Amino acid sequence: MTADTDTDRPAGEPSAPPHDPEPRRPAAGPHPAPAEPHAAGAAPTPLADADGPPDGLVAAGTVNPDGPPDALVVAATVDPDELPDGLVVADAAGRVVCFNAAAARITSVPPARALGRPLEQALPLEDLKGRRWWTLTDPYGGLATRTGQPERNLLLPGGREVLVSARYVRDTPAGPVRRVVVSLRGTEARRRTERSHAELIATVAHELRSPLTSVKGFTATLLAKWERFTDDQKRLMLETVDADANRVTRLIAELLDISRIDSGRLEVRRQPVDIAAAVGRHIQAHTAGGQSPDRFFVRVRPGLPALWADPDKIDQVLGNLLENAVRHGEGTVTIDVAPAIAQDDEKGTAVTVSDEGPGIPEESMGRVFTRFWRGSKRGGTGLGLYIVKGIVEAHGGTITVGRGPRGGAEFRFVLPVGAPAYLA
Repeated sequence: MTADTDTDRPAGEPSAPPHDPEPRRPAAGPHPAPAEPHAAGAAPTPLADADGPPDGLVAAGTVNPDGPPDALVVAATVDPDELPDGLVVADAAGRVVCFNAAAARITSVPPARALGRPLEQALPLEDLKGRRWWTLTDPYGGLATRTGQPERNLLLPGGREVLVSARYVRDTPAGPVRRVVVSLRGTEARRRTERSHAELIATVAHELRSPLTSVKGFTATLLAKWERFTDDQKRLMLETVDADANRVTRLIAELLDISRIDSGRLEVRRQPVDIAAAVGRHIQAHTAGGQSPDRFFVRVRPGLPALWADPDKIDQVLGNLLENAVRHGEGTVTIDVAPAIAQDDEKGTAVTVSDEGPGIPEESMGRVFTRFWRGSKRGGTGLGLYIVKGIVEAHGGTITVGRGPRGGAEFRFVLPVGAPAYLA
């Protein structure tokens, strides 16, 4: 088969050159001039070019060149003001060329005042001993093998703390620093976490001290004076030791549950659960413990869908809600089990537990499911409802709190059917 000929070409016009398999490189010339410094609120600046970002341009990150074209476009046009953390970039001369909106918010420095100034003046940081951080770290001098500074607490003018990390960008591993990229974060989230950990440690220490003191006291007394006590006295002491040991065991189990919930490692082993039968078992346990059967009213609506859930964890939820209603509420405790619509219009089961006590103040309802919240001074670690919420959400359900029809607290949780895929 022969190739088509160019029969329509006018006479005297040269034929098209043969196809060159390799594209020709453009003639060497100077690079484009660096972009203007970026201020918060300015138009997005392209973040990459064919030869790498020049000074004044901030690379958004590594993007797979073989990936979707949209990803390359987004990576090349990211506005620094869209970043959640503060971003400050200094060029090879040490002058600030980028100061995004988050950096302005964290430092209370207007971008117009920071841009173009030396980095140590635009961002005057000190360590916790009052030493100037840029003088100590000397990003443009010192060892050429350094790549940056790890995140640490530093002080802004006025003594406000900020979390700072830095990256030194070089063209070659031992070459001069071409850019210094600084990340700024507020310390509020870390302080909340540290405060939460401190409260947890204080609560655990308090809750462990009381039962362990009792266990130690009774066991030491029995060992030292065993013959002096009657059998009834020995039994009473041993029953107290057993109850306190159970209290310690429950606390440790709560701490393990909190750890799994916070780390997202709470496992749910689903199997068919008869929620009405589970409610009945908990009521029997309360009546066996001395509560009057007349204090509980159970209503099970017809048409309940089959429920697949972790039976042990559902028992934990029911036990906690009923214990709260009995201990902190008054009057009749009503448990209502009914079919419901869970998230995404999936069939589910709703369980409502309400009492006739004083209820929960409106201003406290937003904190009910947080750690260490206590509705009264009648004991408890304040961790139970936090764990209940974590278990319900691990099943894909929801839980709410409100005021019951008779004025007391009302807790309602909805669990989806949760059937395995092969039964769907």
